[in-house]
Amino acid sequence: MYLRDVKVIEGIGYTLLLTVCSMVLGTILALVMAIMRTAANPVLRGVSWAYIFVFRGIPVYTQLIFWGLVAVLYPVIGLGIPFGPQFVSFNTSAIIGAFAAAVIGLGLNEGAYLAEIIRSGLESVDSGQAEAARALGMKPSLILRRIVIPQAMRVIIPPLGNETIGMLKTTSLVLAVPFTLDLQFATNNIANRIYAPIPLLIVAAFWYLVMTSVLMVGQHYVEAYYGRGFSTGGSKRSKRQAAINAAGTTTTDPSMEVEQ
Repeated sequence: MYLRDVKVIEGIGYTLLLTVCSMVLGTILALVMAIMRTAANPVLRGVSWAYIFVFRGIPVYTQLIFWGLVAVLYPVIGLGIPFGPQFVSFNTSAIIGAFAAAVIGLGLNEGAYLAEIIRSGLESVDSGQAEAARALGMKPSLILRRIVIPQAMRVIIPPLGNETIGMLKTTSLVLAVPFTLDLQFATNNIANRIYAPIPLLIVAAFWYLVMTSVLMVGQHYVEAYYGRGFSTGGSKRSKRQAAINAAGTTTTDPSMEVEQ
């Protein structure tokens, strides 16, 4: 009965929304940090390294607690002259609510992990590709968008898909903010009300399995799309040619088939 409960279905929606928003924020940050890590400027490399070091080293639960209490630490956010007058001020609790705090905490943490994944993908592209593009007069930004990133996606997509599935499950920790509309909290709330924790845990597990299964199927098709031309199984034509060669009906020396 509780598989179709209104609060449970609503929790599924918020869980998916948290996952999408956090991954979008994390991917944008990771791309910026990965580019900074590969830059020649030592300041950019240092900032990127510091970001990755801090947010990978602190547990995500601790980060979520911090962002949930940021309104206590900074009740007002103001824009103005340092140690001088403020031109505009905002109430922090009005800007960073529970949902925004959850997305920021999850996104910043995820960006630190994805930065290394994207960096490894960018570095997997042969440097000769960029050199050839520069020889054709292409700008660095255009080389990155049209040459490097499309080829790096084949390496980036598999771990990115795994991180997305992991993010879906990590959203169960947003109670630390506290954000109380996700699937895990919804099932816990019902379990506490009816004193039946095990059945509601099964409900949560069932829906998490359904969502992760859908993401795994989507990941498979995305990997197949970006892996075009790199498949180890070969095309139908190459398989057909291999079968012909195995039959022994043609000569192995192609020069013998050329008419003199």
